[in-house]
Amino acid sequence: MSRVNSFGQAIGDAVLNWRSPATPTPEPLHGARCLVEPLDLARHGDALHEANARGDGSNWTYLFAEPPKTRAAYLEYMTTTFTGDDPRCYAIIDRTNAAAVGVASYMRIVPEHGCIEIGHINFSPALQRTPVATEAMYLMMRHVFELGYRRYEWKCDSLNTPSRAAAQRLGFSFEGVFRNAIVYKGRSRDTAWYSITNAEWPAVRAVFEQWLAPENFDAHGAQRLQLRWLTAPLLRAVG
Repeated sequence: MSRVNSFGQAIGDAVLNWRSPATPTPEPLHGARCLVEPLDLARHGDALHEANARGDGSNWTYLFAEPPKTRAAYLEYMTTTFTGDDPRCYAIIDRTNAAAVGVASYMRIVPEHGCIEIGHINFSPALQRTPVATEAMYLMMRHVFELGYRRYEWKCDSLNTPSRAAAQRLGFSFEGVFRNAIVYKGRSRDTAWYSITNAEWPAVRAVFEQWLAPENFDAHGAQRLQLRWLTAPLLRAVG
């Protein structure tokens, strides 16, 4: 039940002793399957370009740029998009071969409200639908909640059904659709919103750790329990 003020108006819960968290640190995030480290195009650029070049370009449909056709164009896009601290881009390194196979970014970083978004996600074919990808998302999520953020957001084109399914598989609850939110690539975008709050994080963290545990995978690397089975009961709303 909401609190009320002296006028009898409903107001939100008190946030006691609030201190703005720090912005995400530039230190690498270490996992068993991957390393997530700040993007350095001198070290990661060629591998990322090569990994993306193996795809058919469909993973760019809902990004804000068309797939670059050359190495030079790819590096120019990455340089112009990921300058400064917001968005803060990270390369995802597969430990099996030490290759950079995807990127994801912290963005819309608002420490004073404890809010941060994960976005600019671009997984190459080598990374898509792998435990490495899931662990990378877990590491980035864990990092922001350990810093003290209250809210972790995921937003996507409402027509991007794989992204919407991925958000809920990862434990993000559906919040609604902002209609006519963006114009990009000459088309309109309705934006679907998802989030995880700090109150929800302990339960989400527990199911991630259950899913990532070595005993959840057989000798061939196949998962025994699907993550979506574990996160589904935690979702406040689906959509």
